[in-house]
Amino acid sequence: MTGPGSEPESRGADAEAFERCLAVGGLALFPADTVYGIACDPSNRFAVERLYLLKRRTLGKPSAVMFFDLELALTALPELGARTRAALLRLLPGGVTLLLPNPARRWPLACGADSATLGLRVPVSPALAGVRWPALQSSANRAGGPDPLRLQDVPELLRVAVDLVVDGGELPGTPSTVVDLRAFEESGRWEVVRLGAVAEPELSDALGPETGR
Repeated sequence: MTGPGSEPESRGADAEAFERCLAVGGLALFPADTVYGIACDPSNRFAVERLYLLKRRTLGKPSAVMFFDLELALTALPELGARTRAALLRLLPGGVTLLLPNPARRWPLACGADSATLGLRVPVSPALAGVRWPALQSSANRAGGPDPLRLQDVPELLRVAVDLVVDGGELPGTPSTVVDLRAFEESGRWEVVRLGAVAEPELSDALGPETGR
């Protein structure tokens, strides 16, 4: 596990352990750049159902798919248009969750009731730099509970139930800002769904004036 002040090589070990955990259907508790989350393989139904059960979250609710490398995310979503891809390059990595059109219906287990929409996260997470495996991720709390900024803030039931714990020290504690970019390719229209770690002026600098309200 990685703690504050650990050397870079230990972070590489965490990244390898994280990938192995997801590859065998495990659940990993990990630090993003906002709050602690729980992750699993987004294509493994058993793992997804286990994660949702632990959180007391219904399967119809969506979760984001997280990449730890922006280039890998762009490669995995070749259907994104040029305007949307340019927006991703301006916003990511960072503390935003982007709602994107999903015409290929990728990762339906993460999309909940709306397989035409994909939530995408690319955090700045030094502990997991180099991870190549996409991850379905959700905050490490019970549904409706507070977002944890330290490992000890994660409910004990979750901490003991996961298969891997990666300690990233104390995090900022503000969840990601959720931005709807589903209409951005055609019209440049975007909308803040949930304000969080990234403020609206920063979004406007990257995307132009907000047009979704």
